Amino acid sequence: MLQATNVPGMHTYGPPLPQPNRFFQRGFGWVLGAVWLFYLGQPLNTILARPGGFAKWFSLGALALFALSYVLVFLWTRRMHLERRDPPLKAALGWLAATLLLGLAMIPGAGGDWMVGLVYIAASAIMVLPPRAAVPVVAAIAAQPLVLPMFIPSWQHENGLFFSIVLAAIAMFGVTRMIDHNMRLTDANREIARLAVAEERARAARDLHDILGHSLTVITIKAELAGRLLPVAPERAEAEVNDLEKLARQALADIRRTAFAYREVSLEEELASARSALSAAGIEAKLPRAVAEVPEPRGTLFSWAIREGVTNVVRHSGATRCVITVRPDQVEIADNGRGPAASGAGGSGLRGLRERAEACGAQLSVGRAEGSGFVLRVSVPA
Repeated sequence: MLQATNVPGMHTYGPPLPQPNRFFQRGFGWVLGAVWLFYLGQPLNTILARPGGFAKWFSLGALALFALSYVLVFLWTRRMHLERRDPPLKAALGWLAATLLLGLAMIPGAGGDWMVGLVYIAASAIMVLPPRAAVPVVAAIAAQPLVLPMFIPSWQHENGLFFSIVLAAIAMFGVTRMIDHNMRLTDANREIARLAVAEERARAARDLHDILGHSLTVITIKAELAGRLLPVAPERAEAEVNDLEKLARQALADIRRTAFAYREVSLEEELASARSALSAAGIEAKLPRAVAEVPEPRGTLFSWAIREGVTNVVRHSGATRCVITVRPDQVEIADNGRGPAASGAGGSGLRGLRERAEACGAQLSVGRAEGSGFVLRVSVPA
């Protein structure tokens, strides 16, 4: 589907992309914080019931600023969580102190009903303070509806308000923990996705190395052989050049299949390819003419082992003879060449083969063959 764009000369294919909802991006936090302000209806009604005067309007302004302060604390804490940061302790204590002062400023008009604001202060303490600091602060706040009426007879004991403060603190604690867990879950999902991408890249790198390494090695050897045969045996050189064309086409097809993640190998094909590569390199090949059916994923693992082993024999061994043995539980590639390197460290091909073997629960062994030469063995437990 062709979609118009605002950029001259550019066309976009595909359905229109959904646009982000600005309400959920910006307004949702305000709504979520402000929805709990209806509890301030009790001190608001008390203030509005007073006759006009300084106390009434001063307390009404303090109430409005108190409500705004709570919403701002909520939004600030929400932003801190989204940014994976803890609220600074000094700023948190300063904000709580300012909110408390605004609550006390409601006393001239609201009287004892100002203590409803303690519910919001306790919830704010849970939001902005670490748990160890928030618990004693909430305990002190919750005690005020029980303690203050003892000293101010005109204020009624508020047992219900005590439980409201405790429940609000517990509820806000649950909300903050849920936010933290959701953020951790998001981080974990991102890490899983990153690891999946890394694993897929490693798989593609192994496949490309094994395919290109083997194919290019055989192509190089056959090209050298065709060059040597051209002056003395043009007909054989022509046959080798034809083989080169087939190998190049096959390598291109393998790369395309690998790019689309359905590259498959089989023991029979790898044995035939190994025979051709060893023959072109002038190495005597002793290979099984046929093999019993090997179950997957073992058969694929053995095929990659043969491909990697033969590539190393042709490239590095200097051998004149190579023996490949295939059993239902094991494959072995041995030569009579110069043997393993002194360091004993394998290249990227052996590392990739080791990763394949570990994924199948198999064991990769490399080292010196009996007498001389190099042996590569992959064994699968019965």
